[in-house]
Amino acid sequence: MDLTYTPEEEAFRARLREWLAKALPELPARPDPLDWPGRRAYDLGWQRRLYDAGYGSLHWDASPTRRLIFLEETELAGAPYVGANFVGLLHAGPTIAAEGTDEQRARWLPPILKGEAVWCQGFSEPDAGSDLASLRTRAVRDGDHYVITGQKTWTSHAEIADWCELLVRTDPAAPRHRGISWLAMPMDAPGITVRPLRTLAGPAEFAEVFLDEVRVPVANRVGAEHDGWRVTMVTLSFERGTAFVGEVVACRRMLGRLARTARANGRWDDPVLRRRLGRLNAEFTALWRLIQWNVGAARAAGGVPGAGGSVFKLRYSQARQELYDAAAEVLGAPGALDADQEWTAARLSSLSYTIAAGTSQIQRNIIAERILGLPKGR
Repeated sequence: MDLTYTPEEEAFRARLREWLAKALPELPARPDPLDWPGRRAYDLGWQRRLYDAGYGSLHWDASPTRRLIFLEETELAGAPYVGANFVGLLHAGPTIAAEGTDEQRARWLPPILKGEAVWCQGFSEPDAGSDLASLRTRAVRDGDHYVITGQKTWTSHAEIADWCELLVRTDPAAPRHRGISWLAMPMDAPGITVRPLRTLAGPAEFAEVFLDEVRVPVANRVGAEHDGWRVTMVTLSFERGTAFVGEVVACRRMLGRLARTARANGRWDDPVLRRRLGRLNAEFTALWRLIQWNVGAARAAGGVPGAGGSVFKLRYSQARQELYDAAAEVLGAPGALDADQEWTAARLSSLSYTIAAGTSQIQRNIIAERILGLPKGR
């Protein structure tokens, strides 16, 4: 697998760096983390700047390698992350680009790219989280509409979203993986109730969503009826493939800061801690190479990441938690108890990574079955 960049790709990197150096000083102050309307406006404003500069569509309308360069350079420059836009840019948008009709792409993709619409993800349910295929939210066909009743939980950014990528059961009698459909649901439709869920880190980034006979046009279905599980696998391949690229870069930067802090406060004299930080450095270097390998594989497969994303997601989730455990050791008890420290919020957030985007147990099953060819469990 070729992990090098072409001269054209390096020229793209140089242009992007030059633009970021000019654009970032012009940004307004970041809003309070608890101010979700303010964060929505800030994140949409940044996306509009990217769009006007010609970088808005890089999350799907570009080669996987250019997408990787974009995510790497924006993180290195300290640019805003996708934030409230992450479902639209990293999950729903790429899925619609890959699986949607021409009409659907024309309808939904430009508002995402221009910073005009926020999407949320309505996949998990109270009894269908890790076992996503056991979802029970029903969609009954009524002419040109589906009538939807059920409940979703851990719905990212539902309280500020315009649209929801929604999984529903359209054929209860079919085998559980075959009776599912993938819909785009407008969040202002009658019958939708959103109840925010506050996380341990403070912000209410998720919500419970209750659906009481919500009518969604059949034209909003992406893919064939009852073929939603296959479409969902496309969504999850993006979620586990390149969605964490910027975070790996951020972790490598954090590791460098920890090493400098350890030298300054004397913790560097502990050989056990030095070995721990050195191993983490090797770990994140290997993860970065794995990202490059996955991007190369996606490029060869037409742009959609494959099962290799599960290998990355499994190991990255654990490595991120180990990094922030090491941070607690470097900073000591006073630093570890300071909730205002940037790393503290990130540490609390890292606790969810072995669950979010498919639990580590699910990733091991995918690796065993799809990569190693082991038989499925009964």
